[in-house]
Amino acid sequence: MKLRRVSSMTLLVLQVPIVAAFAWSYASLAPESQRQVRRAVSSKPQYVDIPLERETPIVIAPLYDDPQLVGDEELAAVLTKVVPHFPAKKMKPNHVEHALRTWHVDAEFQDPEALSGVKMRDFLIDHGRFLASWEPDVPDVEPLLQERPDDGIYIRWGRETGSSVHHDHMLACLTEAGMPLSQPVFTPNRRDLTFRDVLRESLRDFRYDERETEWSVMAFGLWLPPTKSWMLSDGREMSFDMLAKRLMRGHKQMGTCGGTHRLYSLMVLLRLDEQFNILSDDVNTAAFKHLESIRDLLKVCQFEDGHWPYNWPNGEESVKKPDLTIPLYRHVIATGHHLEWLSIAPESLHPPREQIRQAAAWVIQKTLAISEAEILDNYTFYSHVGNALCLWRSTSPSKFWKEWESTHPFVAKAKTVIEKPETKADVEAKH
Repeated sequence: MKLRRVSSMTLLVLQVPIVAAFAWSYASLAPESQRQVRRAVSSKPQYVDIPLERETPIVIAPLYDDPQLVGDEELAAVLTKVVPHFPAKKMKPNHVEHALRTWHVDAEFQDPEALSGVKMRDFLIDHGRFLASWEPDVPDVEPLLQERPDDGIYIRWGRETGSSVHHDHMLACLTEAGMPLSQPVFTPNRRDLTFRDVLRESLRDFRYDERETEWSVMAFGLWLPPTKSWMLSDGREMSFDMLAKRLMRGHKQMGTCGGTHRLYSLMVLLRLDEQFNILSDDVNTAAFKHLESIRDLLKVCQFEDGHWPYNWPNGEESVKKPDLTIPLYRHVIATGHHLEWLSIAPESLHPPREQIRQAAAWVIQKTLAISEAEILDNYTFYSHVGNALCLWRSTSPSKFWKEWESTHPFVAKAKTVIEKPETKADVEAKH
């Protein structure tokens, strides 16, 4: 019996409805189900998503309310200095990230020229708004948000124009600002992605030996618990134990801002461990001892005027032989950042409270003494001062500011008008 040959046209006709049915079924699936289908049919190794069991990030609450460290009037004066007044054109993502991290998404201001939390958030997560700030002045600026395979959103970072300066800094700042995972994020070509896809991409491209891991650690800590360990995209295991060890590795001054960001992230992990048990007992003990060694350095490296120097890891030697080449703003960095991590640390990790109050008095005085232009040039550093002082009053900048403006309404400053000398024609015109 002869076999009949089926023509290619007949095969095509038969396959069309099958393909169409598959396409219709795939399109009707939820995004998460579509990802599972892609993993099943792709020959490439696929990243396995970590279960994300929460919609909003964990909040690390401050532990103290010390009016002797900063009173209401002083706190309002410092926060006035760091109200976000950024130029609409060529707005720097790094400035906006720091401002949003300090003020949070719910921040509102009576000052019409100040950027609300929502406006700052939208600049960072909406490609159209980012582009409106940078074009046409910089027509070839690369997108801040870049699409990746499997629905990932990569945040461009580095020293290039219009980029976020540090890896995962924007992720960490948006997280601390309280943004939910369901928040829509608009990339150059897609409007169906969310902040969840930013976090997923960060988990995919994280590498243990990166130069800066401080912000990745903090963001992962505020989203992943009770998960303790997970698999990286290259198949290796990662855990909070490993991340804590990474933060303690090397010289104490390694990392950005003189090593102080590492301290904050490490303290975040210890606070999370209290609630979720994400660290082993050995690593918890090592982290605590590490921060005890920092406490002991802070006891002996404080100057008489109250500030902690940028080279604080040198301990007593930094006071005996001051490095006069270190600019003032770096001492502001060190003092403000130390006040910040101490505000969420138990008292057993503190230098004497009087030393902490002296440090606060110094950084308040230095912040109030400089001009608005100087604040803008160094906004990222002074934003930490405002945040730290609020934490020491067991509040947040947005909450305090709302209460403050309810009894101290905003009054616009009178703009200085420079009058030109009258000419002969002006005098004659009056008559």
